[in-house]
Amino acid sequence: MREQPSTEPLSMKTKLALFAAVVIVLALTGFGPSRLDEAATLLPPVVAIGLALITREVLVSLFLGIYAGAVVLIGFDGVLSVPGTLLSGLLRSVDTHILNGLIDKGHATIIVFSLCIGGMVGVVARSGGLQGIVAVMARKADSPIWSQMSTYAMGLVIFFDDYANTLIVGNTLRPLTDRARVSREKLSFIVDATAAPIASVAVLSAWIGYEVGLIGDAFEKAGITTDPYLVFLESLPYRFYAFLLLFFIPAGIFLKREFGPMLTAERRARRTGEVIRPGSNPLAGEELEKLQAPEGKPLRWYNAALPILTLILTTLIGLIYTGRQAIFDAGGAEALQAAGIRDILGQADSTVVLLWAAILSSVAALVLVSAQGILDFEEAMKAWVSGAKAMVLAMFILALAWGLGAVVEQLGTATTVSDMIGDKLPYGLLPAAIFVASGVIAFATGTSWGTMAILFPITIPLVVKLSGANPAVVDPGYLAAAVGAILTGAIFGDHCSPISDTTVMSSMASAVDHMDHVWTQMPYAASIGLIALLTGYLPSGYGVNPYLANLAGAGAILAFLFVFGRDPDQPPKPAEQDLPTVG
Repeated sequence: MREQPSTEPLSMKTKLALFAAVVIVLALTGFGPSRLDEAATLLPPVVAIGLALITREVLVSLFLGIYAGAVVLIGFDGVLSVPGTLLSGLLRSVDTHILNGLIDKGHATIIVFSLCIGGMVGVVARSGGLQGIVAVMARKADSPIWSQMSTYAMGLVIFFDDYANTLIVGNTLRPLTDRARVSREKLSFIVDATAAPIASVAVLSAWIGYEVGLIGDAFEKAGITTDPYLVFLESLPYRFYAFLLLFFIPAGIFLKREFGPMLTAERRARRTGEVIRPGSNPLAGEELEKLQAPEGKPLRWYNAALPILTLILTTLIGLIYTGRQAIFDAGGAEALQAAGIRDILGQADSTVVLLWAAILSSVAALVLVSAQGILDFEEAMKAWVSGAKAMVLAMFILALAWGLGAVVEQLGTATTVSDMIGDKLPYGLLPAAIFVASGVIAFATGTSWGTMAILFPITIPLVVKLSGANPAVVDPGYLAAAVGAILTGAIFGDHCSPISDTTVMSSMASAVDHMDHVWTQMPYAASIGLIALLTGYLPSGYGVNPYLANLAGAGAILAFLFVFGRDPDQPPKPAEQDLPTVG
């Protein structure tokens, strides 16, 4: 009788040994012994991301990635130096690289912003405001379909900043989707997938100034005289990944089609009501989950709605105010009078504005519940502290992710990846190659904005060179396709990366295990990325109309969902087997 093959999963030791072997083989075969220095620049993100995917221990994986980078930067000088280098690398990981990631003003803003939002949500939850707003919304959105669509719609409405979008939508809609038995994994996917994509294509957002500024700088150095904002607008139809992802979400919701680990998560939530995987470690502490209104206190929806509205309005007003101030300081009253809303938002200081919004929303929540006597001030402050404490684990992960980013920047990891593109590509393949390279760099570094800053100075001259034209007369469609490939490729890689700050914040706002979010989102992002590549960036490099390419992509998504998707409300067929939520 033939022995049946074993179906036991690989042990952790076996997985780690295979991972180490693959890294060594790829380094030697892909680079060769003479180019191991280049391979070493890829070691930190490979170690961090690979170990995170294998072990699900995000903190340890990120730290080991930083440690590997610190050791590479110090280097070895003979066998006797090995112990000293290993010890120095350990110390430099903490006192240099992690600190370098934290001292950035934008990163410090995210930490304070997230803690204040957590505190505000703590007060709102303790006052019964979240329960009140869920009760109101549940009258219209009490099913899995409509609770998901409410999340999606709110994600589209808060288009002006991706960080604000993530924390507002996840924290506000989580009780509603929990009640409708929608998994936290699906909630975090919708939150993550509507944040950066909508902010990046909105003509009025905190992203626009950054994107247009990068385009303008690259054009100036390459000798291209076209208006950067005009190219930004022309590139919008070429943002295939962003638009196809925004189409994919409602298509999957209404068709009731899920696949891969997300299907497993949704089936679990529907059948058992367990919105998180048993044994998982949600990225928001138990303090936030346990905050409920005291017995006998009224559950008033406006105790949640008004602080959230304060957050949104302060952000919008603050962006306009700081943008106007920056224009006035640079050019006086004449410049301010000539400026349009696009110019104003382009000059706004979103880091300062987010702090204002978070603080004022916390104050609004505290004043509301104290004035109504629902909580006394001491109780309200305890709730605020509990909400802020729930964010601590996420802050540790963000700090380590930024530390890893500081290491890979110093090593020049992104330059190594971008050099792989080369300058001998066929003319029509460049947009597709840029999209792939942008995705790989964002995946390895965990930053979409950093990826854009790296690739624009490299790829725009390459566009001119491959087109064989005078910089002043480069084909506008080809140029727009290249720009769109950079901007959305960066978001694609960011969505797949477990070390991305927005990925971490989506897990935090949705109170889900971070690696559960990564494992369930990655197949969705990868599928849309592949469809965007095949139906969008490859054809557009050869002059295919981008609107037709978007229609083809939408059709491919519908076909994909019908072929591979399954209804999570229906039991699996005998031939089907649920995939594990995590690897």
